[in-house]
Amino acid sequence: MPVEQLPALRQTAVAAATLAGRLAFETRDDAASRALYEEATREAEHLALWRRATVRMSHALVTLYSTAGTGSAQRLVDAAVRDAQHGGSTAIRARAHALAAEIAARAGQERQSQDALRLAWYDLDRVVDGDPAPTSFSAAHLRGFEGVCELYVGSPSVAHDRFARAAGALSRPREQVQRAIVMTDQALARVRMGEPEAAADLLHECVAAATGTGGRVAVIRLRRARRDLRPWRHEAWAAELDDHLMDHLGN
Repeated sequence: MPVEQLPALRQTAVAAATLAGRLAFETRDDAASRALYEEATREAEHLALWRRATVRMSHALVTLYSTAGTGSAQRLVDAAVRDAQHGGSTAIRARAHALAAEIAARAGQERQSQDALRLAWYDLDRVVDGDPAPTSFSAAHLRGFEGVCELYVGSPSVAHDRFARAAGALSRPREQVQRAIVMTDQALARVRMGEPEAAADLLHECVAAATGTGGRVAVIRLRRARRDLRPWRHEAWAAELDDHLMDHLGN
């Protein structure tokens, strides 16, 4: 094989292994998912650092939802940030900082979370023509991350507004999985604002969105939001939501 064809072949191998890792996660084969992501990371060592950063971020997200605690995901995100800082894509660097902010917030680290968000906005504001991954991250995505951070270490009402703006902006077909996740988090913010019935109303929409996308993360977030409504489980509106969940997701 001509040497000049090797980079393209490696890019294909990395993309294939990363996709296979995500699909294994979606089918709940977490051991296979981990092995495929490790393979993708090894292959990505021969490519631009921003590409390896994307592999590690994807791996961190599935790890966050398949492993107890945030420690394993934190280590992957830290490595992704290091790669992104020298990787040649400002958009990927912004995305890595945003994910670092979420992990910090979930661990209760408010200052670290806010610092990472500021870095994410700084990077996003400096994405220029010619960036190798210009469509990989947007202000709408970042507002969703801001909402998650507010939800864990800030104000539920501020989080709700961030989620509402993010959901409204995520309108492209490829963004529907992310939109379903954001809407579910918006419902969780309503619960924490003391508006459980309004949260249930929004979760009905989330059930439809999760059914349409079939994403494991969206379903996990939906189940967690429903658990927060347990104190109101005897209310008629809560029973209606449970029936909706059972009919569409088998929960």
